[in-house]
Amino acid sequence: MHEEWIPIVMFISIAVVVGLAMYFGYRTKHEMQATARAALDKGHELSPEFIAKLGDALPSPKSDLRRGVIFTALAIALALFGWLFPEADIQGIMVSVAAFPFLIGIAYLGLHKFGKQ
Repeated sequence: MHEEWIPIVMFISIAVVVGLAMYFGYRTKHEMQATARAALDKGHELSPEFIAKLGDALPSPKSDLRRGVIFTALAIALALFGWLFPEADIQGIMVSVAAFPFLIGIAYLGLHKFGKQ
């Protein structure tokens, strides 16, 4: 019975972390817009730097490389973690799970290599 809770708690915790990250990103943008409205209502001019922060931030040229390296390293870590267990079933499962971030990392590395040419 208790073993059934392990994947349930794992997926719920991932959803909570992603949800909190999205919420705090929304909250930051909302507070910046409220600050801009208050400044405009008082008659202040907004600086170009502040207006640039209000827009969507452009990704840095190396963001695909960074994401690719992080996803690939995560995949390698998952695969190595799976190989620590002597049971072949667990090794196969962990290598299968590691395949997803590995392929995402390879895709990001490919986008970095061939994207801006």
